[in-house]
Amino acid sequence: MKPLTWAIIGPGAIAHQFAAAMEALGRKVYAVGARNRERGEAFAQRYGIERVDDNFERLLADPHIDAVYISTPHASHFTWMKLALEHGKHLLVEKAITVSSMELDEIDRLAAEKKLIVAEAMTLFHMPLFHQLKETLESGRLGKVKTIQVSFGTVKEPDPENRFFNPALAGGALLDIGTYALSFARYFLSAQPDNLFTTVTPFSTGVDEQCGILLQNSQQELVAISLAFRAKMPKRGIIACEKGFITVEDFPRAQRATISFADGATETVEAGETARALQYEILNVERYIAEGGNPLHYLTQDVVALMTDIRQRWGIRFPFEQQDTAAK
Repeated sequence: MKPLTWAIIGPGAIAHQFAAAMEALGRKVYAVGARNRERGEAFAQRYGIERVDDNFERLLADPHIDAVYISTPHASHFTWMKLALEHGKHLLVEKAITVSSMELDEIDRLAAEKKLIVAEAMTLFHMPLFHQLKETLESGRLGKVKTIQVSFGTVKEPDPENRFFNPALAGGALLDIGTYALSFARYFLSAQPDNLFTTVTPFSTGVDEQCGILLQNSQQELVAISLAFRAKMPKRGIIACEKGFITVEDFPRAQRATISFADGATETVEAGETARALQYEILNVERYIAEGGNPLHYLTQDVVALMTDIRQRWGIRFPFEQQDTAAK
């Protein structure tokens, strides 16, 4: 499989991890797009990147680029994804991939028309541990999945202007840490939830500061999620089954899980390496491109649909969404 020529849009903290992952694979990023030219040049110098541009449209028109990693704040993902697809580029996009199903549906239509691959950089979808845990559940050793519990709490500076709390930047816990929690749950559910209950505590700006989410699907599998932006909680996922349960600590990039059986016995499962999380993303996306399809994209679509539904129930809408709706 021929390695692709990659460009990065947005040289932020996570982009450094992407460039380092490329180096660990024995390769280099070809180009970087940065609104701040000086910042882009510093990034390029650090990673031996050949091309820097502060004009994203000009950069994306470069015929040498096969795929683009978009790591700008998620409020701008839709704009740059659409532009990249129009220029014939495959996409790996940081979470949350879009802020709504409406945006993602349009991206998916354009990608299908152009025969291009779109993938979300949701680490847990690409970690070997999760694939192994899925196989364990499918083997029947633990019986049927009954309940999934997920918690994720962090403490963000309560600044109304930062990206975590600013509605103009699509702030709020759901689209930041919540996408991990919902992705964990959806990965292990046998079907998309069709029953949803939720409650929210808003921040002073109107975005969600903390929330509780209950989900249920047609197979009677239940999910309970707790999220908080101003309270520390463990990043813990638990899959409870008829014959035992699986606990995954620090689940977004986990390499280890514990199986606790009903008789008291325990088993440790290890697969992959946390430090290689972005390498797995790159390799998997390149495989999807080579094979002509992303087998996990339905999970991304389902999670975005849940987040869209949840925000609608809360009555939280970002200022730019009304304008986007009118434009479309």
